[in-house]
Amino acid sequence: MSDLRIRPAGPEDLDTVLAFWRTAAEGTSISDDRDGVKRLVARDPEALLLAERGGKLVGTVIAGFDGWRCHLYRLAVHPDHRRRGIGSALLTAADERFVRLGGRRGDAMVLVRNERAQHAWRAAGYEPQEQWRRWVKPLTG
Repeated sequence: MSDLRIRPAGPEDLDTVLAFWRTAAEGTSISDDRDGVKRLVARDPEALLLAERGGKLVGTVIAGFDGWRCHLYRLAVHPDHRRRGIGSALLTAADERFVRLGGRRGDAMVLVRNERAQHAWRAAGYEPQEQWRRWVKPLTG
């Protein structure tokens, strides 16, 4: 793992990240477009963490902190690089960011149908909270 580099994404990474998510991420989000990722990186330049090996993108996680809660999104590892500790390294980097910012608890949104992700999050120490339900409302500008 010594050749694994984790760093924040910059504006120059937007297209690479979007292409990577099409290969490595499960499901899509309303924000999975260039403008959405550009806004994220501009608003919080350290939130989108990239894992690189040999200069190639192999994993991502969004570690967003709004001052109240620590939210994790888009934990994705390239299918050819899974089960090698990349996801764990990304979550460790996210945890360290949250602690630096004063966060107290991380939460993640995980698709119910994504059993592999369910196992990965549980292995990382996360537990589902069945008493909560996510409510969403698309916003139009």
